[in-house]
Amino acid sequence: MRTYYVFNLKKEFKSLYQENPSALFHILKQIKQMDKKEVNYGYTLLSQLIHPLKKDQLDRKLFLKLHRDMSYTKVEEKHCINQLYKDEVSTLEVKRAFLKIESNKDMPAFFAILSSMSDYFFVVDFHHQDYFFLSDLKVLV
Repeated sequence: MRTYYVFNLKKEFKSLYQENPSALFHILKQIKQMDKKEVNYGYTLLSQLIHPLKKDQLDRKLFLKLHRDMSYTKVEEKHCINQLYKDEVSTLEVKRAFLKIESNKDMPAFFAILSSMSDYFFVVDFHHQDYFFLSDLKVLV
């Protein structure tokens, strides 16, 4: 199972880290690993890097884009894709600072959908130390 965090970077930071995404990954990893006492400092750092997500607007946009798909459901706050023929089970949850995708696939179907929504999405899997700009993917599911 993979857990991806998708951040909507500010334009200037995408330009700055486009050639060196590992530096951006390490910054985000340090923010994630901060002690609870440093939460305000971590939030300040994160808010300098990203645009906050318009949660309700993005939830609605995802629902409208996917609601006719047989493999899609929305359960409470989670968007779910269950594609039996591709053996994929993925969920996406919209938070204010990031999107959280949990999937049994390395390339969940949500990547293709999200790539059409923003050129500034940066994807991180902290556990597997995997990171990339979503716009850099050549072949989407």
